[in-house]
Amino acid sequence: MSEIKHLTKAELEAGLDHIKAAPKDQGELVMVVRRPETLARELLEEGQLDLVEGLVGDNWKTRGSNRMKDGTAHPDMQLNIMGARVIELISPDPSRRPLAGDQLYIDIDLSEENMPAGTRLALGSAVIEITDQPHNGCKKFVERFGRDAVIFVNSVEGKQLHLRGVNAKVVQAGTIRPGDMAKKLS
Repeated sequence: MSEIKHLTKAELEAGLDHIKAAPKDQGELVMVVRRPETLARELLEEGQLDLVEGLVGDNWKTRGSNRMKDGTAHPDMQLNIMGARVIELISPDPSRRPLAGDQLYIDIDLSEENMPAGTRLALGSAVIEITDQPHNGCKKFVERFGRDAVIFVNSVEGKQLHLRGVNAKVVQAGTIRPGDMAKKLS
């Protein structure tokens, strides 16, 4: 088995200009990943977004959240979204990208300035809304992509750019597919 090479802080920072050049108002949904159980990943050619379930078949609802006093699923964390350019930089090996743990990977500027909480995106026939719940790199992210990757996404600039991604909720149910355009709604 070959050893996985994690990028250094310098290699990651060298990709910042490409990440910052992501489209502002409309970008492509590059990947849809369902997590049917912990550590399992399914790449979908089509996904259903539901007001109650989030991404249908994903374990968001059954997994729950430590941010809720009763341990139930956090309603503002139905969907985890990561910038496609960020995961492409952090994981040059496409087969490892779903390990980031997000369901949606979109080539769009997810920065705080461009996508503050309350921003809505039309995606396929669905509409989602960015929430104020932080999405940070964690121990599993370190194991999968390296210590420098977590330092990169959790830096002051990384947090402003939402390099680790954003949380969202479904506000209009619908069907989504890789290749769909995500359009920022005014």
